[in-house]
Amino acid sequence: MKFTVLLVLIILSLLLISCAPTVIAPETATTEIVMPEPTVTATADPNSWNLVWADEFNQPDGSSPDSTKWNHQEGGAGWGNGELQHYTNTTENSFIQDGMLIIKANKEYMLGRDYTSARLTTQFKGDWTYGRYEIRARLPNTQGIWPAFWLLPSRAVYGSGTAGGEIDIMEMIGSEPNRVYGTLHFGNPPEHASNSYDLPDGADYSDDFHIFALEWEPDEIRWYVDGNLFHSTTHWFTSTKNATYPAPFDQNFYLIVNVAVGGTWPGSPDETSVFPQMMYVDYVRVYQHPK
Repeated sequence: MKFTVLLVLIILSLLLISCAPTVIAPETATTEIVMPEPTVTATADPNSWNLVWADEFNQPDGSSPDSTKWNHQEGGAGWGNGELQHYTNTTENSFIQDGMLIIKANKEYMLGRDYTSARLTTQFKGDWTYGRYEIRARLPNTQGIWPAFWLLPSRAVYGSGTAGGEIDIMEMIGSEPNRVYGTLHFGNPPEHASNSYDLPDGADYSDDFHIFALEWEPDEIRWYVDGNLFHSTTHWFTSTKNATYPAPFDQNFYLIVNVAVGGTWPGSPDETSVFPQMMYVDYVRVYQHPK
């Protein structure tokens, strides 16, 4: 009898073991920094835009920006704003690294200027009327720094300066690291329409990548950060005789991406400023409506 009870208990134990779930010890987690994937577009209706031009910066590390798409503007005469840098065409100030364009502002003397940096344009290599313009970038952050992504006329159809028009898609100054500005310049005497976008929760634009975009239509221009509309305008004019609306914003413009140092707006670097400063650009893309 005891033997029979023992045998039954053994059989039941074996059945319970076979039915128990298998527990697999978790693998040791490894820490890996993964670059966020670029989004195709931040518009509510991406099908309304066709990609017509892009630079994803996939050249070899250490190379210069693609010369079939970009020009280097060089010099250091203040650029009309009292800026302190000398722009160069060397890989000390603009180069490709890890699939990104890096514009690097250095504290170094060159031709009468105490800083060097880079200013790239697409003039006569990428020129468009209307469209959506995007840059995905992580911005520098120190007193006196001034990164920008903007548009100027390819030719002086309506004259020079603001009479010809200027579209600032994104500007930031180092004293306001959590705020970017979008501005339209026009007319003579100069007028402008501007607004700004602040990151929430005390974040600043050097913490992470953000998408800065502009949608330019014949009768409206709109500014976005990460898909958030923060500025739009339908009002502008040109002082050129016999030119009618939507002039001057009815002609080809080209892109500019640069990092300035100092100037009348951001002010000069001070004892708190840290150099070098880098602007990291993941991509630049241009879209237009289907024909």
